[in-house]
Amino acid sequence: MTTIPAARPATRSVPWLLIICGCLIAGMAFGPRSAMGFFQLPMLAEKGWDRTTFGLAMAIQNLLWGLGQPVFGAIADRYGTWRVLSFGGLLYAAGLAMMATADTPTMLHISGGVLVGLGVAASSFSIVLASFGRNTPPEKRSIVFGIGTAAGSAGMFVFAPVSQGLIDAYGWSDTLMIMSAMMLLIPILAIPLVGNSKTGSVPQAQYEQSMGDALREAFAHKSYLLLVSGFFVCGFQVAFITAHFPAYIGDLGIDARYAVLALAFIGFFNIIGSLAAGVIGQKYSKPIFLALIYIGRSIAITAFLLLPQTPTAVIVFSIVMGLLWLSTVPPTNALVAIMFGTRYLGLLGGLVFLSHQLGSFLGVWLGGYLYDILGSYDPVWWLGVALGLFAAIVHWPIAERPVDRPVLAPAE
Repeated sequence: MTTIPAARPATRSVPWLLIICGCLIAGMAFGPRSAMGFFQLPMLAEKGWDRTTFGLAMAIQNLLWGLGQPVFGAIADRYGTWRVLSFGGLLYAAGLAMMATADTPTMLHISGGVLVGLGVAASSFSIVLASFGRNTPPEKRSIVFGIGTAAGSAGMFVFAPVSQGLIDAYGWSDTLMIMSAMMLLIPILAIPLVGNSKTGSVPQAQYEQSMGDALREAFAHKSYLLLVSGFFVCGFQVAFITAHFPAYIGDLGIDARYAVLALAFIGFFNIIGSLAAGVIGQKYSKPIFLALIYIGRSIAITAFLLLPQTPTAVIVFSIVMGLLWLSTVPPTNALVAIMFGTRYLGLLGGLVFLSHQLGSFLGVWLGGYLYDILGSYDPVWWLGVALGLFAAIVHWPIAERPVDRPVLAPAE
């Protein structure tokens, strides 16, 4: 990987109270939705539904998360991050509570799909990272993005064993109600994240631009379009594994506790991978680093499918995938900030994430649909391998520099 010239010295310190509260929100918002796979089998056993029904609910959740992300990002850019995060926490809580009492597939799709999806969109780490970007000097931005992403990973690490433990002790429905209550803390934690794109603590180059102009500029930029297309693959791979890996492990005849360990290991090593990605992305070429991450994922999935699938193989696969899991997020968000600055980071970063969630929708829904037809998840696994190679190809030529603007100082 080629080394990037050092950025200019920092002009302001990192606002640690904002960072800490944002990280707590990221962990809380990412935790329950990453544990949804644990609810599949007990819910379906009680309700008599098939995996396509559950898979469609999770696919809708991922789709609405993606569709809502640029909308809520734009609202946060204009009206303030705290308002959006608070609304997201309340919506998230309502969705989980209604999911706990859903008695028809339609109610499951509305609650666990639409409401939880929109709740995550308004309270997720993408909204948090945009606030981080506006208040963090450019030369520390990739590292801070890594910290925020690692916090989301920590939510996955914590909620995997906690969710399964609560399900064993109280049942899946009461566990959803407990998680619903937890989401009501988000509006309180979001108080330090007050402010919008015009109130960030880091000075930005003066360039008056409407939202429409920002969108036209972004979608005329080749590197941005490549970034959008590549992030689709990230969503396909991680959402499929999150939703279906516990059931896949059960189909292999491996004890259910390894499903808990698998997602916990993914979450824990995701913390390490995200922090490392923030540091690596600050020093080296982000596009090439992203390409190598996707190649690594394809190799890991291929090895897992071709080698004997034992409990040990599950753990090793989970560790490797954990290191590569959300390590794509810090360099991806940093590239958007480099290309266009931070004024519309919530909107433009949200559109990149929409592509991620379109991939998530396809991965989750296709996993359940093909399993019910073919009785196997293998076709989706192999599609994930092929898509990983595609993502590596499209990330390689991305230019890591600000968009050309005729009258503008270099972008933050």
